Amino acid sequence: MSRSKKIIEPVFIQIGYSTYIPHNVEYKRFLDYEEMETKIDCARVAITHGGPASFLNVLSKGKVPVVIPRLKKFNEHVNDHQMNFARQLVKKGYNLLIVENIEDLSEKISQIKEIPIIYHSNNDDFIAKFTHIVDALFQ
Repeated sequence: MSRSKKIIEPVFIQIGYSTYIPHNVEYKRFLDYEEMETKIDCARVAITHGGPASFLNVLSKGKVPVVIPRLKKFNEHVNDHQMNFARQLVKKGYNLLIVENIEDLSEKISQIKEIPIIYHSNNDDFIAKFTHIVDALFQ
């Protein structure tokens, strides 16, 4: 089997409970919050499962996540809610690259430099509304 060596930059993988042990890349079973934040900050490409906290965190850092939803057909989840949720966000204009067929992963990664990054946080609006409600309670 010849290897094409298409990846020419450092790779890090969080493997969790997987029985797969990566070769030729840095990996760790689990990262704490600060480690994960640092890895995402430093990453050019972040590939995540379809859990909203994972890929929304990547989006909030101004990056386009490559999302590989966990699917029922692979016994990864009880249903396909990760795929359905990711598709809905794409319809609403969020910049996610959903990998529906693992054979398309390389193509999705190559699209990242071509996609404009659009992310709008509602934090400021939420804080203003929350402050208004709290202030009204004390008047």
